[in-house]
Amino acid sequence: MCACEPGRSFLTKEEKIERLAEYKESLDRESEGVSEQIEKIKKG
Repeated sequence: MCACEPGRSFLTKEEKIERLAEYKESLDRESEGVSEQIEKIKKG
């Protein structure tokens, strides 16, 4: 994930927070998916 946009070198504090929050949500969903797969394998 690139923090850069054409013509811009720096993000505002709000943009950094927003992107980090989106990244965390993505990681949380990935973790949930991994947990589901582990349970599926244990049951199967």
